[in-house]
Amino acid sequence: MSSSDQTPPLRHTIMTALTALVFGFLGAAIWSYAGLADNRTRTFLLDNPDMLPKMVEAYEAQEAEKRLADMGNEVFTPFPGVVLGNPKGKTVLVEFTDYNCPYCEASLKDVNRLVAENPDLKVVIREWPIFEGSDEASRMALAAGMQGKYAAFHEAMFRLGDARAAAAEAGLDMARAEADAASDAVTAEIASNLELARALGFTGTPAWIAGRKPIGGAVGYDKLKAALAGDEAG
Repeated sequence: MSSSDQTPPLRHTIMTALTALVFGFLGAAIWSYAGLADNRTRTFLLDNPDMLPKMVEAYEAQEAEKRLADMGNEVFTPFPGVVLGNPKGKTVLVEFTDYNCPYCEASLKDVNRLVAENPDLKVVIREWPIFEGSDEASRMALAAGMQGKYAAFHEAMFRLGDARAAAAEAGLDMARAEADAASDAVTAEIASNLELARALGFTGTPAWIAGRKPIGGAVGYDKLKAALAGDEAG
C-alpha cells in the first residue's frame, strides 16, 4: 500500500484527536479508548501545531452562531437613535464598541466607508464600556441617541476624547443629556449589552455581527464587507 493510500485514515485519526482535545476530558477519554493516542498522532500534532488553534477557533465561531440564533432579534434592535447609516436599512451590521478602545477608533473609517457605499446599511451600535473611564462617554452617547444626534456625538467623541466636549460639538441639550445619561433606561442598556457580548463569547472590542455571524476584533473593511455581502445574498 502506498503512502498516499494511508493519508485519509491518518487525517481522520488526526481530526478525531483534535476533536477530542477541543471537547476536553470526555473527548480525551474517547481518544484514548479509540486507540488514537499513538506516536503517529503525536508526531503529526507536533509537526502541525497550527491545526489545533484553527480548529478551536472554528468550533468557537460555530458555537457563537448557535447562541446568536437563540437570541432572536434582541441584539439587532437598537437603543433609540443609536444607529449609523440608514435606520430602516435591511442590511444590518452590529458593532460592540468602547470609546477608549484604539481599535474601535481605527475601525470607524471602515464603518463609514461601508455606510457610504451601501444606502441600505443600518449599523446598530451597542455601547460596551469595558475600558476604565469609558462609562461616562457611553452614557452620553446613548443620551445623544435619545436626542437624535448619535452620529454627531460618535464622531466627535473619537476625535476629541472628552464626553462633554463631544456633546457640546454635537449640539446636545446638556441638561436633558445629563438626566438621560443617568437614567434607568441607559443603565439597563449598558447592562444588557454586557450580557449580550458575554453570551456571544466576545472578549473585547470591537466586536461585530455581520452577515448574521459573530466576529471578534478589528477585522477590517474587507472582511466586514464580505460578511455583509453574504447576508445580502441570503
